[in-house]
Amino acid sequence: MTLAEVLRGATDYLAARGIESPRVDAELLLARALGLERIELYTQHDRPLTEGERAAVRELVRRRGTREPLAYVLGDWGFRRLTLKTDARALVPRPETEVVVERCLALLDGVDRPRVADVGTGTGAIALALKHERPDAIVVGTDSSPEALALAHENAAANELEVELVQADLLEGVEGPFDLVVSNPPYVVEAELDGLEPELGHEPRGALVDRGQTSRLIAGARFGWLVLETHEERARDVAAQLAAAGYADVRVSQDLAGRDRVVEGRWTR
Repeated sequence: MTLAEVLRGATDYLAARGIESPRVDAELLLARALGLERIELYTQHDRPLTEGERAAVRELVRRRGTREPLAYVLGDWGFRRLTLKTDARALVPRPETEVVVERCLALLDGVDRPRVADVGTGTGAIALALKHERPDAIVVGTDSSPEALALAHENAAANELEVELVQADLLEGVEGPFDLVVSNPPYVVEAELDGLEPELGHEPRGALVDRGQTSRLIAGARFGWLVLETHEERARDVAAQLAAAGYADVRVSQDLAGRDRVVEGRWTR
């Protein structure tokens, strides 16, 4: 079978299993399995594949067909200017979280050597992106999961970025003060789980389901700016919580799809 035939078959297989972007996913999987750039899938479209190559493709496509997240199957994922290792130890970094980083950078503009805490760091995406784009920042990442922290350590080493990574429940035992605390806390409620995409079933439940982490952060992260990623339908409620708790300059920002996604406020008391 030629590369083009295998690509066509992989696309049909993924489409039949409900993958939203079967052609793109098939291209990425084939390119990874064969060690090619995506453009080379077309410049080499008539090249016959060996049985070993076809087996490598089949395994990646099979995994994606089970609705395992594409980032887990590929093993890495782009986040802003970084490439991060991704697996089931932590949530996949998502495009909307890049907007969170944008807001943090804007709020830190003009602050010399800012101290930043990323609560629930997961892969380390927010902490590492901030350190990469603000090298003068002193960044601490916390997570209650030792597995997630191990993954964050691997990503910090791979990207040669120095951040402090601490196992902690939110900010418990972490010494402040901070100019900014940022978090992408769990914001899915139990009742919503059955209606979510199957891919989320492969991601760590503890990083998905809201157990009051957002409210606890609002009550406890009383340093400088607090920046939170939220559920699009609850962003206004989170903003109201911030205002009621005594935060000033409360603002809601939208993600690239125009959904309310990021809530920020400044502790002034």
